[in-house]
Amino acid sequence: MAEAVRLYERGVATPEDIDTGMKLGAGYPMGPFELSDYVGLDTTKFILDGWSQKYPDEPLFKPIETINKLVGEGKLGRKTGEGFYKYSK
Repeated sequence: MAEAVRLYERGVATPEDIDTGMKLGAGYPMGPFELSDYVGLDTTKFILDGWSQKYPDEPLFKPIETINKLVGEGKLGRKTGEGFYKYSK
């Protein structure tokens, strides 16, 4: 999930394109952005923050600005109606 968000942050692809690629190319039932929204971006952030603290020298676990921003704005995914995607309630 972290690397998928970093691809998006670098402008490589949209969340929709990355999710589609992972579903069609890797056979996943949902893409990383769909999964993050489903689990909750606050939960995703909590897990990444824990890994970052445990492994401070591991670049893969560095904080992700996009997730921090969305969580700060209260956009936690499906449970709030908006995260990487918007959901109707």
